[in-house]
Amino acid sequence: MFIAPPLLIAGAAAATGHGILAAIFGALGIFLASFFRDPERSPGGDEASILSPADGTVLSVGQAPESPPGASRRISIFMSVFNCHVNRAAVGGVLADYAYCPGKKLAAFEEKCSTENEQNRITLEAPRGRVTFKQIAGVLARRIVFYPKPGDRLARGQRIGIILFGSRVDLFVPDDADLAIRPGVKVRAGRTELARWR
Repeated sequence: MFIAPPLLIAGAAAATGHGILAAIFGALGIFLASFFRDPERSPGGDEASILSPADGTVLSVGQAPESPPGASRRISIFMSVFNCHVNRAAVGGVLADYAYCPGKKLAAFEEKCSTENEQNRITLEAPRGRVTFKQIAGVLARRIVFYPKPGDRLARGQRIGIILFGSRVDLFVPDDADLAIRPGVKVRAGRTELARWR
């Protein structure tokens, strides 16, 4: 839907001798093809691992005032336009709760975007406990997509949605799990272990 139009325009421009226009729309088409890439991945770690739900860079790790009960720490992941934007289940389990919250489109690296921006709040009931994370829209994000429905059983690393263009994902770490990540580290959805149940 997003990729074909600029490539078609690039082709038409090239065919009619408009080289600069063809180059611009060709580059846009290549960028969009890269943005919407969706590689196959096998989940990392084991059943005690809590995996990253997103590709990106860890912005912060620490206490969060809006944390759900039993999960006082939050890991925030910034997704730039160059990251793969397909989100994946952090753990295997049943989708216990899902809520869409309309809101602002502040820059995804701002602290207050975690509570004020448009977002999906997702809670999975895993065998070892509950894990909650959020898909959060950023300045450029135009749409947040979430596929499963409450009651669905998800596998570790399963695709659960996508955020279109720059955005952020916050994961709330259960209090009975140990952190396995630090700020500044680049992570991959469904592969990188963010925390580990004791």
